[in-house]
Amino acid sequence: MSKHLDTAIFAGGCFWCMVEPFDTVDGVEKVVSGYTGGHVANPTYEEVCTGKTGHTEAVKITYDPSKISYEELLNYYWQVTDPTDAMGQFQDRGDNYRPVIFYNSEAQKEAAEKSKQELAESSRFDKPIVTQIEEAKPFYPAEDYHQGFYKKNPERYALEEAGGRADFIKKHWGK
Repeated sequence: MSKHLDTAIFAGGCFWCMVEPFDTVDGVEKVVSGYTGGHVANPTYEEVCTGKTGHTEAVKITYDPSKISYEELLNYYWQVTDPTDAMGQFQDRGDNYRPVIFYNSEAQKEAAEKSKQELAESSRFDKPIVTQIEEAKPFYPAEDYHQGFYKKNPERYALEEAGGRADFIKKHWGK
Protein backbone atom coordinates (compact mmCIF):
# COMPACT_ATOMS: atom_id res chain seq x y z
CA MET A 1 0.00 0.00 0.00
CA SER A 2 1.47 3.36 -1.02
CA LYS A 3 1.47 6.25 1.40
CA HIS A 4 -0.50 9.41 0.76
CA LEU A 5 1.72 12.43 0.12
CA ASP A 6 0.73 16.09 -0.16
CA THR A 7 2.51 19.24 -1.30
CA ALA A 8 3.07 22.71 0.10
CA ILE A 9 4.49 25.63 -1.89
CA PHE A 10 6.27 28.41 -0.03
CA ALA A 11 8.25 31.45 -1.16
CA GLY A 12 10.61 33.21 1.20
CA GLY A 13 13.49 34.77 -0.69
CA CYS A 14 16.11 32.92 -2.66
CA PHE A 15 15.01 29.32 -3.12
CA TRP A 16 18.54 28.17 -2.33
CA CYS A 17 17.97 29.35 1.23
CA MET A 18 14.50 27.79 1.52
CA VAL A 19 15.46 24.22 0.66
CA GLU A 20 17.78 23.29 3.54
CA PRO A 21 15.42 24.27 6.39
CA PHE A 22 12.65 22.00 5.04
CA ASP A 23 14.93 19.29 3.66
CA THR A 24 15.87 18.36 7.21
CA VAL A 25 12.33 18.15 8.64
CA ASP A 26 11.00 14.68 9.52
CA GLY A 27 8.09 13.83 7.24
CA VAL A 28 9.33 15.91 4.30
CA GLU A 29 10.02 13.60 1.38
CA LYS A 30 11.37 16.09 -1.17
CA VAL A 31 12.01 19.82 -1.62
CA VAL A 32 12.23 21.22 -5.14
CA SER A 33 13.40 24.73 -6.05
CA GLY A 34 11.34 26.43 -8.72
CA TYR A 35 9.23 29.29 -9.98
CA THR A 36 5.53 29.98 -9.59
CA GLY A 37 2.93 32.72 -9.75
CA GLY A 38 3.95 34.18 -13.11
CA HIS A 39 2.56 34.45 -16.61
CA VAL A 40 5.34 32.79 -18.66
CA ALA A 41 5.37 29.01 -19.16
CA ASN A 42 8.60 27.19 -18.30
CA PRO A 43 10.65 30.25 -17.36
CA THR A 44 14.40 30.12 -16.99
CA TYR A 45 16.33 31.50 -14.04
CA GLU A 46 17.62 34.32 -16.22
CA GLU A 47 14.06 35.24 -17.28
CA VAL A 48 12.75 35.21 -13.70
CA CYS A 49 15.68 37.40 -12.57
CA THR A 50 14.57 40.14 -15.00
CA GLY A 51 11.38 40.54 -12.96
CA LYS A 52 9.30 40.50 -16.17
CA THR A 53 7.77 37.01 -15.88
CA GLY A 54 5.82 37.66 -12.68
CA HIS A 55 7.27 34.54 -11.04
CA THR A 56 8.43 34.16 -7.47
CA GLU A 57 11.25 31.84 -6.47
CA ALA A 58 9.64 29.15 -4.33
CA VAL A 59 10.02 25.64 -2.98
CA LYS A 60 7.60 22.79 -3.55
CA ILE A 61 7.62 20.52 -0.52
CA THR A 62 6.34 16.97 -0.82
CA TYR A 63 5.47 15.66 2.62
CA ASP A 64 3.80 12.79 4.41
CA PRO A 65 0.78 14.16 6.33
CA SER A 66 0.88 11.14 8.65
CA LYS A 67 4.29 12.40 9.92
CA ILE A 68 3.93 16.18 9.68
CA SER A 69 0.86 18.32 9.19
CA TYR A 70 0.45 21.29 6.87
CA GLU A 71 -0.05 23.43 9.97
CA GLU A 72 3.33 22.30 11.33
CA LEU A 73 4.95 23.18 8.00
CA LEU A 74 3.33 26.63 8.19
CA ASN A 75 4.70 27.11 11.69
CA TYR A 76 8.13 26.21 10.45
CA TYR A 77 7.75 28.51 7.41
CA TRP A 78 7.14 31.53 9.65
CA GLN A 79 10.35 30.74 11.52
CA VAL A 80 12.61 30.76 8.43
CA THR A 81 11.28 33.89 6.69
CA ASP A 82 10.73 37.55 7.49
CA PRO A 83 6.93 37.85 7.29
CA THR A 84 7.17 41.64 7.69
CA ASP A 85 9.12 42.32 4.47
CA ALA A 86 6.97 42.41 1.32
CA MET A 87 9.81 43.56 -0.93
CA GLY A 88 12.01 40.49 -0.65
CA GLN A 89 13.84 38.58 2.03
CA PHE A 90 17.05 39.66 3.71
CA GLN A 91 19.65 40.46 1.02
CA ASP A 92 17.32 39.25 -1.77
CA ARG A 93 15.31 42.21 -3.03
CA GLY A 94 12.49 42.35 -5.56
CA ASP A 95 9.10 40.89 -6.29
CA ASN A 96 10.55 37.51 -7.28
CA TYR A 97 11.78 37.14 -3.67
CA ARG A 98 8.58 38.16 -1.87
CA PRO A 99 7.16 35.95 0.89
CA VAL A 100 4.12 33.97 -0.27
CA ILE A 101 2.23 30.90 0.86
CA PHE A 102 0.71 29.29 -2.25
CA TYR A 103 -2.23 27.10 -1.26
CA ASN A 104 -3.33 23.96 -3.14
CA SER A 105 -6.75 23.54 -1.53
CA GLU A 106 -9.38 25.38 0.46
CA ALA A 107 -8.14 23.58 3.59
CA GLN A 108 -4.60 24.87 3.00
CA LYS A 109 -5.94 28.39 2.39
CA GLU A 110 -7.90 28.34 5.65
CA ALA A 111 -4.94 26.95 7.59
CA ALA A 112 -2.59 29.58 6.13
CA GLU A 113 -4.98 32.44 6.90
CA LYS A 114 -5.50 31.17 10.46
CA SER A 115 -1.77 30.74 10.99
CA LYS A 116 -1.04 34.23 9.65
CA GLN A 117 -3.70 35.74 11.91
CA GLU A 118 -2.32 33.94 14.95
CA LEU A 119 1.18 35.20 14.16
CA ALA A 120 -0.14 38.76 13.74
CA GLU A 121 -1.93 38.56 17.10
CA SER A 122 1.11 37.12 18.86
CA SER A 123 2.93 40.47 18.96
CA ARG A 124 6.16 38.63 18.09
CA PHE A 125 6.83 41.29 15.44
CA ASP A 126 6.43 45.03 15.76
CA LYS A 127 5.60 45.42 12.05
CA PRO A 128 2.55 44.04 10.21
CA ILE A 129 2.63 40.51 8.79
CA VAL A 130 2.69 41.09 5.01
CA THR A 131 3.23 37.56 3.68
CA GLN A 132 0.72 36.97 0.90
CA ILE A 133 -1.54 33.92 0.67
CA GLU A 134 -2.31 33.07 -2.95
CA GLU A 135 -3.80 30.22 -4.89
CA ALA A 136 -1.12 27.95 -6.33
CA LYS A 137 -0.32 28.45 -9.98
CA PRO A 138 1.76 26.12 -12.15
CA PHE A 139 5.07 25.33 -10.48
CA TYR A 140 8.11 25.04 -12.73
CA PRO A 141 11.15 23.27 -11.29
CA ALA A 142 14.32 25.33 -11.55
CA GLU A 143 17.30 24.16 -13.53
CA ASP A 144 19.23 21.17 -12.14
CA TYR A 145 22.11 23.27 -10.82
CA HIS A 146 19.68 25.00 -8.42
CA GLN A 147 18.39 21.75 -6.90
CA GLY A 148 19.94 20.89 -3.55
CA PHE A 149 22.24 23.90 -3.94
CA TYR A 150 23.25 23.94 -0.28
CA LYS A 151 24.75 20.45 -0.70
CA LYS A 152 26.37 21.08 -4.10
CA ASN A 153 27.90 24.45 -3.34
CA PRO A 154 28.23 24.88 0.45
CA GLU A 155 30.60 27.87 0.25
CA ARG A 156 28.25 29.92 -1.95
CA TYR A 157 25.27 28.82 0.13
CA ALA A 158 27.02 30.02 3.31
CA LEU A 159 27.64 33.38 1.61
CA GLU A 160 23.91 33.68 0.79
CA GLU A 161 22.91 32.68 4.31
CA ALA A 162 25.21 35.38 5.70
CA GLY A 163 22.68 37.93 4.42
CA GLY A 164 20.86 38.15 7.75
CA ARG A 165 18.43 35.24 7.85
CA ALA A 166 20.13 33.48 10.79
CA ASP A 167 20.36 36.67 12.85
CA PHE A 168 16.70 37.46 12.16
CA ILE A 169 15.62 33.95 13.20
CA LYS A 170 17.69 34.15 16.38
CA LYS A 171 16.27 37.58 17.28
CA HIS A 172 12.62 36.64 16.74
CA TRP A 173 12.56 32.92 17.49
CA GLY A 174 15.51 32.42 19.80
CA LYS A 175 17.08 29.76 17.60
